[in-house]
Amino acid sequence: MKKKRYLGSAFIRLLCGLCASLTAGALALLVGYILLTGVPHLSASLFSPVYTSENVSLLPALFNTLILTLVSLAVAAPLGVGGAIYLAEYAHRQSKLVKAVRLTAETLCGIPSILYGLFGMMVFVLTLRWGYSLLGGGMTLAVMILPLILRTTEEALLSVPDSYREGSFGLGAGKLRTVVRIVLPSAKGGIAAGLILSIGRVVGETAALIYTAGTVADFPDGLMASGRTLAVHMYVLSGEGLHVGEASATAVTLLAIVAGMNALSALLIQKSAKGENHGKNHR
Repeated sequence: MKKKRYLGSAFIRLLCGLCASLTAGALALLVGYILLTGVPHLSASLFSPVYTSENVSLLPALFNTLILTLVSLAVAAPLGVGGAIYLAEYAHRQSKLVKAVRLTAETLCGIPSILYGLFGMMVFVLTLRWGYSLLGGGMTLAVMILPLILRTTEEALLSVPDSYREGSFGLGAGKLRTVVRIVLPSAKGGIAAGLILSIGRVVGETAALIYTAGTVADFPDGLMASGRTLAVHMYVLSGEGLHVGEASATAVTLLAIVAGMNALSALLIQKSAKGENHGKNHR
């Protein structure tokens, strides 16, 4: 009997190790292919301040990516964090409203981004008559990342022990003061990690922006002007078939940005966990 259990455990361990190896191998193959095809085409002309059909500079696309990220976060971050604070701190955690909001947010997180693009085109481009603009693209991205910010922030707030709140109430602090001075600082690492993950999704988005922000390659005159992001820039270049090498170089730049965002997110989560453990040991 013990021998069968040992063999079964060894088989499961081997199977899990094989799955992990295949996943890591696929990731290494993908990253290696992008680096091998893109790094040789990185050049100074690719970062020229003026876009032409010869240098296909990615600098305007990089600037547009920054603008869209700021616009989407300016809208989604306050709404997501505020909604999460209400769900975790003010609403009854087992109420039907909280369960409905959680289910809706989780469902929206799994919707394909092209559906968000069609929604943005119908609402912002056609109904509000904004046309293809950075503002329309930013609002579409805000709708897309709002459920992600809401869920990650709520989970970060729920991870704060209730003893923190009880201790604050015992010292005479009110609900608002407890949330602002005790709960939010304890959950800041998880909240920041969720925001950074949202930025990573914005940076790598393509389908939702083709229908809302457009594909103009120059620097925009304002938020109502059309513009392309790095991901859209890479998509357009690869689709044309004339600058495949430059598209691969853009992919390298995009990969570096997303990898940096994910690494920063992991670092913030790690620091937050260390801070909580240090606080518990100190007490």
